[in-house]
Amino acid sequence: MTSPLSHPAPAHAEASPHPLLAAAEALFPRLSARSDEIENARRLPPDLAAELARDGFFRMMIPESLGGLELHPAVSFQVMEALAKADGSAGWCVMIGAATALTSAYLFEPAARAIFARPDVITGGVAAPIGRAERVEGGYRLSGRWPWASGSQHCHWLVGGGVVTEGGKPRMVREGLPETRMFFFPAERAVLHDTWFASGLCGTGSGDMEAKDVFVPDEYSFSLVAQRPHVARPLYGYPFGLLGMGIPAVALGIARRAIDEMKSLATQKTLMLERRLLAARPAAQEAVADAEATVRAARAFMLEALHTIHAESTRGPVSVRTRAELRLAMTHATRASARAVDRMYEAAGGSAVFRSSPLQRCFRDVHTATQHAMVSPATLELTGGLLLGLELPTFTL
Repeated sequence: MTSPLSHPAPAHAEASPHPLLAAAEALFPRLSARSDEIENARRLPPDLAAELARDGFFRMMIPESLGGLELHPAVSFQVMEALAKADGSAGWCVMIGAATALTSAYLFEPAARAIFARPDVITGGVAAPIGRAERVEGGYRLSGRWPWASGSQHCHWLVGGGVVTEGGKPRMVREGLPETRMFFFPAERAVLHDTWFASGLCGTGSGDMEAKDVFVPDEYSFSLVAQRPHVARPLYGYPFGLLGMGIPAVALGIARRAIDEMKSLATQKTLMLERRLLAARPAAQEAVADAEATVRAARAFMLEALHTIHAESTRGPVSVRTRAELRLAMTHATRASARAVDRMYEAAGGSAVFRSSPLQRCFRDVHTATQHAMVSPATLELTGGLLLGLELPTFTL
């Protein structure tokens, strides 16, 4: 029988889920059963990464003109959420690959097709401009070492952000601001360093990637800040929002898993001193109710923000306020998810600390997701300032 507090679809959802969302939900038993394997390997197993690629999970945000799915962002969001509910690391790796692939819309078509022609291609990398790209004839010489290169072990192409230099000095676009670009290069040109010994999201393989004097042709480089996409479709009118929206999707998926695990535990665990089920304890009841409301409210705000920004992008340029509200929704959902997981972990009692409990993995995974810069507390300062009418830099939105 369906619970009166089961997880309903939002009012704006389709009558039936998108096939890719249905496929993500159907993966839950097999994917969750491999969580220990994924965590112990500290990366996605190669066969699982290949299966996710064959099924199209890494093509959610690629333009249809390049053979991608070009899904509505709310659908992509729910796909990542469903995968993360089964396994946080798997959801995170799909998020990184799918979000990286959306930048295909910013590449000249020949380069985009060269990279994304394979239907099972996986891309990854780090957008932060940590590298240095010396301008040379026909392109750039890229060098750098980027941390948090999630899923890089199963990627065919990688992208790294860098500062453009000429004669060894940064090329300035205006006073105090150097030119930054992103650079695609074959994964075999990178050196991958096994540095990912983390508390959570252990199976994401988020070690360092390094490029040493890699030549990147002009057409394999682009700027999310200084150029318009070559594919003029609504999905590509707010790139920074799409690059980060998978973080709250993963966090909410983890939080949903934690709530479900707590509900299951509460109907099975007998409190020895009280001689009653955990479900009968008022503190547990209050914790579940609070977590349920917290997660649903944060999720509703995220979906509302995604629908609003996509609708605005179909009509023209997206306003600063709308972009700020999406970033606010992203940060709020991620941090609200962590609070909900904390409630479930605490309410479960001592059994939650053991590796045999999925709740301890939810706890570790969600608190790793909160450390991402795109959902840090500092983003609340920016969005709050903008909502208060202050004039602030908005290029990160």
